[in-house]
Amino acid sequence: MYTVYVLYSETYDKIYIGYTSDLASRFASHNELSTKGWTKRYRPWKILYTEAYELKKDAMKRERQMIKALSVFTLFLSFQP
Repeated sequence: MYTVYVLYSETYDKIYIGYTSDLASRFASHNELSTKGWTKRYRPWKILYTEAYELKKDAMKRERQMIKALSVFTLFLSFQP
């Protein structure tokens, strides 16, 4: 089982999208265990949304879709007055 997840940092107003086979330990890594990386800079994180998939390839595909949609939405907002 694989989980696609969306994290939100309220403190920094940042969103992170990823996938994992172990959501609990991955979330702990983002919030506590990691000593380097992008998500370490924007702690604390909250889980905003999750979707479950049987196959890794499906989770990876959905993660890419969600990241692309977020990029398009962010670009759209940048052109708003």
